[in-house]
Amino acid sequence: MSVLIYTEIAKGKVKKSSLEAVNYGSRIAKQLNTTATAVVIGDADLSDLGKAGAQKVLRLKNDKLASLNGQYITAAVEQAATAEGSIVIVFAHDFTGKEVAPRLAAKLKAGIVAGAVDNPTIAGDSFSVKKNVFSGKAVATYAIKSAKKVISILPNSFPVELNGSSVDATDFAVNLDAVNSPIKVKEVKKVSGELNLPDAELVVSAGRGMKGPENWGMIEELAKELGAATACSRPVADMHWRPHHEHVGQTGVAIRPNLYIAIGISGAIQHLAGVNGSKTIVVINSDKDCPFFKSADYGIVGDAFEVVPKLIEAVKHFKANKN
Repeated sequence: MSVLIYTEIAKGKVKKSSLEAVNYGSRIAKQLNTTATAVVIGDADLSDLGKAGAQKVLRLKNDKLASLNGQYITAAVEQAATAEGSIVIVFAHDFTGKEVAPRLAAKLKAGIVAGAVDNPTIAGDSFSVKKNVFSGKAVATYAIKSAKKVISILPNSFPVELNGSSVDATDFAVNLDAVNSPIKVKEVKKVSGELNLPDAELVVSAGRGMKGPENWGMIEELAKELGAATACSRPVADMHWRPHHEHVGQTGVAIRPNLYIAIGISGAIQHLAGVNGSKTIVVINSDKDCPFFKSADYGIVGDAFEVVPKLIEAVKHFKANKN
């Protein structure tokens, strides 16, 4: 019996969202008096997995896993879960978690809660998990009554704690010959040289109010000065002003940064659903009746082309005086 946690590597190290998942899974394992086992695909410095609470690390080995095909990953995690006797499997609620966790739950006949925002309440046979509902306007508590349970947690819902000790990884060979996947991955493109958006604690985002892709320089400059990631609304991605991996919202990436700055974004409900977990929201818009102001902690009514350059200068001045 164990708690299994699926983890991922980005840019040579374990992703922050995966470390959050290991923290989460290790707390469940402690309550159930069992082992927290992390599984990972690829080679990198895995010492943080042990520090985050994993007592055992399995490196899933099969050449087909390099394609990042969700059906192959599902089968690999299923085999690891079976070998470990896992009763709870934890994912980060990211692109992989959204694809693999439901498939795995169906295969294991397990109850699933996608997008957990709090530690589960475990008492005897009772196992309940909280998640956001109604586009983040409320929180619901779900009771999982199945023997096996699958949970994915929203990134940035829990601070990362690295209080444990390193654990050596053990290779775990998986057999994928029986997986007849109709999906053919032609190419894998990885973003490099940028902050990983779901893991970012500061995000600067912009929308159609920027009027065109040629005006994005000041957005990137503000993000650089703040040490933030850049993001955009769906229309901006659809018009190819910005790459689709920057699209945040209900149909894009869901984020929960400490600070979210929205520039020239009206704040449609679909956009809010992906960002309303942010600790602090700052809205800059020339329309004083912009719906986003109702959800903002701070708002600036003004032309972005006047406000943003002044913000950049203010940040530069603050950093210069601080140093």
